[in-house]
Order: sequence, then structure tokens, then C-alpha cells
Amino acid sequence: GETLPHPVSPGDPVEAGALNLSGPLKIRVTASGEETLLSGIVRLMENAEQSKSRYVTLADRISRLYAPVVHGLALLTFAGWMLFTDIGWQQALLYAVAVLIITCPCALALAVPTVQVVASGRLFRRGVLLKSGAALERLALADKVVFDKTGTLTQGKPELLSQGTDPEVLELAASMAANSKHPLSRALVRTVPAATPSSGVEEIPGRGLSLSTPEGEIRLGRGAWCGGGATGSDLPELWLSRPGDVPYRFQFQDKLRPDATEVIDSLVNQGLEPELLSGDRETVVSDVARNAGIDIWRAEALPADKVARLEELKAAGQYPLMVGDGLNDAPALAAAWVSISPSTAADISQNAADIVFQGECLQPVVETLLTARRADALVKQNIVFSFLYNTVTIPLAILGYVSPLVAAIAMSSSSLVVIV
Repeated sequence: GETLPHPVSPGDPVEAGALNLSGPLKIRVTASGEETLLSGIVRLMENAEQSKSRYVTLADRISRLYAPVVHGLALLTFAGWMLFTDIGWQQALLYAVAVLIITCPCALALAVPTVQVVASGRLFRRGVLLKSGAALERLALADKVVFDKTGTLTQGKPELLSQGTDPEVLELAASMAANSKHPLSRALVRTVPAATPSSGVEEIPGRGLSLSTPEGEIRLGRGAWCGGGATGSDLPELWLSRPGDVPYRFQFQDKLRPDATEVIDSLVNQGLEPELLSGDRETVVSDVARNAGIDIWRAEALPADKVARLEELKAAGQYPLMVGDGLNDAPALAAAWVSISPSTAADISQNAADIVFQGECLQPVVETLLTARRADALVKQNIVFSFLYNTVTIPLAILGYVSPLVAAIAMSSSSLVVIV
């Protein structure tokens, strides 16, 4: 959940799965197996998925009652004609068969999957993959959207801010940075992809990069080490110091996705209240929330904190949509009413999400929501038509006005109408 790595010193905890960028570490194992953070995340996911599995789709809820009701009506039809008329059991059986044929739930059975196939095909062509059969039905009910920050609402990587940088200074910094895996060094290299890595660069853990030249030592790294002054800025920064010259500052920012603000506004207009949950620092999270137009936010949230917040929302009668990408987001994605993850997300997060989208923009979230609501309206329209059809035709079949042949034609026609 952090934009930048944390320095560690003797006595600090290091979680399993963390990436060490520089300097060898001696680590004492204090937890193993089921006691590690990763195992805890897996347990949170499993508990959340068990809770979600109790959800029953609209079609399943209807089908539980449909079959016994239909067979009961056919039986009552047969018994009624046998008890109260003298037409004989053969004709009574024909009337009962007509009832069974005309109430064949083809139209009802097609009401949901036909819409889902068309909707999922349309979304797939736009780079959106539905991983859950009930994803669209869940999404149509969403009234709250909870975003992760790093890699979801933002691009997930720091970028150099344009400050009228001297090209010569920038190329020197990038050539030194090419020898490091630090995220800020990588950002410098992305800015000058043609920079040639300098030879003789030494990486000093916790400080930065050092290059010895005939004129003296050149340093790229922390401000205090490079002679940079306090800036009062919360933005990540690197300083470059050269012999006989004032230190030069490079500032970075994990920028919002190109359409983040527009998407937030669109979701608000669709009736979804946005919220930001992040494990990053408070100053960074508040700045991103302000720029994105999100009023409700929380910083330094652990995986369990995110799950607890989503459970709190569900307990309050809301249907939260979770949009996240990191390892820390996996339990929250599983716990949410419905969840969406970008294709750049960690594998475990993509597995936990109901929907995965491609691309650098967040617009697929809005498109999927609109498609889900349209699909929900069409499903309900089809189900209403199916019931209206049965309301009209079943009494006619029970009263003996419909032969099995006519019932078969009527049943097929109702299926075609639903498909159209």
C-alpha cells in the first residue's frame, strides 16, 4: 500500500513477502507458517469468500419455487377434470400435459443467461472480464464504491514532476539511477530512457548512489546526505549534489490515473458514494483524496482494517463495490459485495475479484456499472414477461382451451420474445 519503500533498522519488523531493494539484511524469524502476514491475508480471503458464497441469484431464488408450483398445477388440473367431469382419464391427462408444456420454464430460464451472455460479450470486447456469474447482478445493486490508492486510483509508480530540469543534470542523474532498483531511480530512468548507466556507481543503503570523479564525489539520494535543505514538501524527492555546485532537487509524484477525477464524478452521478482506503501515509492519502474529489478517506489501513470497514458498510445495509489491486487488497476484494481489479493487479487480487479490467484508465469501471444496471433492467423485464405469459396461458390450459400442440407453439414463442 506504500508508494515508496520503508527504511528498516535493527529491531524493525519485516513482513514475509516484502521486497528488499538494497543492502543485505540479517533477519530473525519470529513467525512462520500460519502465523505469517501472508497466511493471515489468505485466512481473511477464505472467510470473506465463504460469506459471499451464501448469495443466491435472482434466477435461483425463482426456480426454487417454480418447479413445485408448475407440477402442482398439472396435478390439480388432472385431478380436477377427473373428479368434477366425466371426460375420462386420457383427456384429463392431455389437459395436464398441456399445462406442463405451456408452463415449461424456457422463457424464464433464458431470461438471465441470454442477457448475461450479451452483456459479458460486450464487456469482453472492451477489455473487461467477468469472473463471476453473479457479478453483474451484484454490481447493479452497488451504492458505494471503495477505492484502494496505489496502483488503483493512482498509476502505482512515481513520476518525475516537470520542473524545467536542466537536460544535462537530468541525464547525469538518470545515468547514475540506472544502477539502482529504487522506485525513484526507476522513475528517473523512465524519464531519460536513452541514458547510459554510469560505471563505478556505488549504492549506499539508506542514503543513495555515489560516483567518484576527478572533480570529486557526485551523490544522488536523500536530501540530508546530499546537502539538500528542508523543503516542507510531502512529495518524494531525490537530490543530486556535484562538486562546486548547489544541490539539485528532483520531486516525484504517484499521479492519478488519467481519468480518475472524471470517473469519480461519473460514479457520484450514478448514485455511488466514493471512499478511499489506503495503507499509505496520511499526508499522501489526503492529497490524493482531495485531488480525486473524495471526501471520505482513511490512511495506514491494514488488510484487516479494510475488511472490517467493508463488513461495517454491509451491516449498515449498503452494497459496497471494492476496486483494488495490491496484495493487501485481496481480502477486501473478497469481502466486498462486488469487486473489480485492474489487470496489472497482483495475481491473488485478480483471483479474489469478481471483475478484471484492462488498460491505464478507470473508465471500464463506469462502463461495467452501466452495463450491469442495463442488464439488470432487461433481466427483470424478461422475468415479468415470463410471468405475464404464464398468468394468461395457464388458466386457459387448466380450463382445457389449449391443446399440447398449441401449448408447444406458445411456449416456443415466449422463448423467442425473451431472446429478442
